Amino acid sequence: MKDLPRRRLLLVHAHPDDESINNGATMARYAAEGAHVALVTCTLGEEGEVIPPGLAHLAPDRDGGLGDHRAGELADAMRRLGVTDHRLLGGPGRYRDSGMAGTEQNRRPGAFWDADPDEAAGFLVGVIRSVRPQVLVTYDPDGGYGHPDHIQAHRVAMRAAELAADPGYDAGAGAPHTVAKIYWNRVPLSVAEEGFARLRETAPDAFPGIASIDDVPGVVDDAQITTEIDGSAYADAKTAAMRAHATQIAVDGPFFALSNDLGQPVLTTEYYQLVRGAVGGDDGLREHDLFAGVPDAGLAPGAQT
Repeated sequence: MKDLPRRRLLLVHAHPDDESINNGATMARYAAEGAHVALVTCTLGEEGEVIPPGLAHLAPDRDGGLGDHRAGELADAMRRLGVTDHRLLGGPGRYRDSGMAGTEQNRRPGAFWDADPDEAAGFLVGVIRSVRPQVLVTYDPDGGYGHPDHIQAHRVAMRAAELAADPGYDAGAGAPHTVAKIYWNRVPLSVAEEGFARLRETAPDAFPGIASIDDVPGVVDDAQITTEIDGSAYADAKTAAMRAHATQIAVDGPFFALSNDLGQPVLTTEYYQLVRGAVGGDDGLREHDLFAGVPDAGLAPGAQT
């Protein structure tokens, strides 16, 4: 444990590409500042739709193979962000993409949505006890927008944090560890509104259509935001990581679209709601560091503030 970096961040996401869209700038910033950034992805996104016509054969209703291809996209994205620790929950193939809510894929053998949350959390406990993160980032209870795998990722991450701290739970998984701060991904309503206004004003024809705020996961009233991370210096890294997920994301400058061809803004300041742990800094003011207030986790020399 003495060789662990001073700051350690763990992110738990449902599918490849979720991390780059939600947290790419944050991940790139902390990795560049010397923090240990670890990503656990719960499925390979085998049920995703495919954007490029030349890769359409990978779709699950055709030849298949999308999961393996997306594993390669994820590895490329992590290289762009400078993240070297990325893992699949339980190992490759343990859990499969469950598809959208209400589809028959929800109950297919191996579907993540159908997994026992405690069993899945057990795999994550081993990661938490080895990485020993002070900070954990995941989704809110609705998974941001109701996708079954996102909801399950939330459940598993929150349960794993509880179990990892329990000295009576599975001594073979390592010494107990308490995560000091847990955050949920959020987007302030005012920021979403400004981003879409900028898209309509500067690039209305970048994509066939423009998404609505309802299409953006995790949008909440500004008052719920506890933390904002300025990743503008890492905008290029974030957009490069998003481009690496070419089957799922089309990027045009500071905007992007998913398979629905509806444009959205790329956010390079990323926002969070602290749900466990103490806010670091002055009361009523937003944090600007996920590690704020965590003992022995101050900024590395030369890091941004």
